[in-house]
Amino acid sequence: MEDNQQFVSQDKLDSLKKELKELREIKIPLIAKRIDDARQMGDLSENAEYHAARDEMAWVQSRVKEIENILSNVVLVDTQSGKKGVINVGSKVKVRFKDNVKEYSIVGAQEADPLSGKISNESPLGGALMGKKKGDKVEVEIPAGLQEYEILTVD
Repeated sequence: MEDNQQFVSQDKLDSLKKELKELREIKIPLIAKRIDDARQMGDLSENAEYHAARDEMAWVQSRVKEIENILSNVVLVDTQSGKKGVINVGSKVKVRFKDNVKEYSIVGAQEADPLSGKISNESPLGGALMGKKKGDKVEVEIPAGLQEYEILTVD
């Protein structure tokens, strides 16, 4: 089960539950009605609306399964607990790479957004930082080669 753990914040958990409810209670019934209405129009082999609605239904059902899987393996991130000063999911870190200083929040894969400074604990850098402390240096293998980061702060 540990391989399937999905680390999420309370906000992301609430968002996923809301999305799942909306898909089940609103989207699926609407698409089912579209499929039924299109089916009533006759020849299904040339009915573009029918095929579009079926494709959309397949996507929505796939998303429902994906969210259910996430929710069944969710680990709620509690930024208040854990060892102080040790990087874990929920930590905010400042690192130095060459002459650049960057700040990152370590998040679960569901919330990763590198452009806004949120990196996944499963990413090469996020994984390398996990369990480390201020002052530690980590080496990260990326396509451009081996890079070394120095951890400046951990919150």
